[in-house]
Amino acid sequence: MKSIDVKGTARVAGGKKAAKEIRKQGLIPCNLYGETRGENGLPVAESFAVETGEIRNLVYSPDIYSVNLTIDGKEHKAIMKELQFHPVTDQLLHIDFYEINETKPIVMEVPIKLNGLAEGVKAGGKLAASVRKLKVKAPYTAIPERLDIDVTALGLGKTIKVGELSFEGLELITSPSVVVCQVKMTRSAKSAASKA
Repeated sequence: MKSIDVKGTARVAGGKKAAKEIRKQGLIPCNLYGETRGENGLPVAESFAVETGEIRNLVYSPDIYSVNLTIDGKEHKAIMKELQFHPVTDQLLHIDFYEINETKPIVMEVPIKLNGLAEGVKAGGKLAASVRKLKVKAPYTAIPERLDIDVTALGLGKTIKVGELSFEGLELITSPSVVVCQVKMTRSAKSAASKA
């Protein structure tokens, strides 16, 4: 997995009004959740803000990254957990990060890549991906940049489901019944099949 450096400045969590002020300054309010727990046993968030330019390559990318996060000189290893966008303007409003270490498994969505020319495509069908990412669980050091899936043997009208896949060192969290990709019948494939 690629890594990216992000610098942030600690802030006092002050609700919506404070967050609005931060955004006016061209900053994005963020929280970092980690090992620290409060009196009630729930994770304690470390509030900070980053400049929009600092996280553009992280947010607007098809790739996944581990984040080398520096907040006022203190370093953390993290992943981006959740993004909040404005429903109308699509402006980035808030980011939640999750602190990671080399031993504790994390759950992350990893992009898929379909490799090979499917048998069904040779027969006139069309290959269609049903999902772009799959949820996996593993220590972050074991999580690849993408999941390569070989579709060569996929016939006309056939599908590949999550339950049929396995990747070394990764536990698939996405439901086994989810269809990853399929070769759909096209009109030309249907007419060829009816003539045969």
